[in-house]
Amino acid sequence: MAAQIAGETNHRRRELLENGLGHGTVEFLRFVWYPIVGNFDHLFPEWEVRDFNNGYRYIDLAYMPGGVKGGIEIQGYGPHARDLDVRRFKDLCQRHCLLTLDGWSFLPIAYLSIKDEPKQCQQLILSFIGSFISSAAPSGLSWIEAETMRYARRVLRPFTPLELAEHLRISDRHVRRILHHLVDMELIEVAGGTMRARSYRLKL
Repeated sequence: MAAQIAGETNHRRRELLENGLGHGTVEFLRFVWYPIVGNFDHLFPEWEVRDFNNGYRYIDLAYMPGGVKGGIEIQGYGPHARDLDVRRFKDLCQRHCLLTLDGWSFLPIAYLSIKDEPKQCQQLILSFIGSFISSAAPSGLSWIEAETMRYARRVLRPFTPLELAEHLRISDRHVRRILHHLVDMELIEVAGGTMRARSYRLKL
């Protein structure tokens, strides 16, 4: 935060940063983002965007690796659902439309989910990041193991060896050897099956 405040030339955003982050954003960073990502690289809070009416809007957290544009919004139940009047509802929909038309991939996270389902939110974040960084994989893996990790990051649900075999275009037996190795490395885990693993997922 100190580095971003010091380097910010836009006085509007600098003032927002100096006022501190909202409670929901802080909770998201503490319980969801940092435990699973381990850093705040490419993450910019209170990122300013222009709308079609020449006004300014702010994204809770912008994630921009390599020039791509991902937006994360922490949605409180009160201001975004229970207390939303017609004018605010229409404005919220228009805001999402404008961001999408401007090339933003938008990920709304419910504040209640941060508190109640943090692991599920972490899985969403891994998939969100994976959609931008298709090459991200731990070092030392073979290309097929790295592609398996990328595949695991992209899907939100547990996947079967058959699904992965179809994706990689290799045999089911070969896929199971790869999956067993990645389980031994504690990079993925068995999601279903007892005597024989039926499905796998990225280990959180």
